[in-house]
Amino acid sequence: MLGSYLAEIKFPANARVIEIGCGTGPVSRRLAGWPNVGQVVGVDPSSTFVEKARQLATGLTNLKFHEGDANQLRFADSHFDVALFHTTLCHLSDPKGALREAHRVMKPGGYLAVFDGDYASTTLGTGDLDPLQICAKSFREFFIHDSWLARRLPTLAEKTGFEVMSYRSHSYIESSSPDYMLTIVDRGADALASAGQIGQALADAFKAEARQRAANGSFFGYITYISLIAQKSV
Repeated sequence: MLGSYLAEIKFPANARVIEIGCGTGPVSRRLAGWPNVGQVVGVDPSSTFVEKARQLATGLTNLKFHEGDANQLRFADSHFDVALFHTTLCHLSDPKGALREAHRVMKPGGYLAVFDGDYASTTLGTGDLDPLQICAKSFREFFIHDSWLARRLPTLAEKTGFEVMSYRSHSYIESSSPDYMLTIVDRGADALASAGQIGQALADAFKAEARQRAANGSFFGYITYISLIAQKSV
């Protein structure tokens, strides 16, 4: 999915790229080796993530990481050719403000790339009243600031000064080896237990049921991701 939407961007020669909300840097490391990319800067508010990102990027001389706030970037106006948010905006309390700040640090004609989950589409159920769907709903409630954000991305981009060029979906399903979807089950179940809404025994039962389904081939997990490519007006 990452390669698919990056391929839509016309990176200029020696492009300066910023990833906002880079975490431990897997996307930034991919960008550092992308054709025409000269320099990549990853920014994240977590000092722990930034330190880990630096360790994992040893030897990549065109990649740097900084601790920082998406709404207060420490860079001059019109500095970057490309700005990227990869599964970041849905976690922010002010995504519109983050897009405005990205617009500020981008050069005229620069590209914005946003990739995020349409978390309202997340499902673990295979029928009505499937108990695992409770875990999907809990995950959205406790870990995602705005589950519906991806559906409003074009409007947000346009309101912050971008011209939308591409807006499309990427379906993601896990069944026999549900490594990612099991983390949704676990986080959703444990969050409900921590909040006192269910007991730990029931949380453990949800997790055991998910693993039993994975073992017997009946597990189903689904989420739609959405990518948006836009350009800053010249």
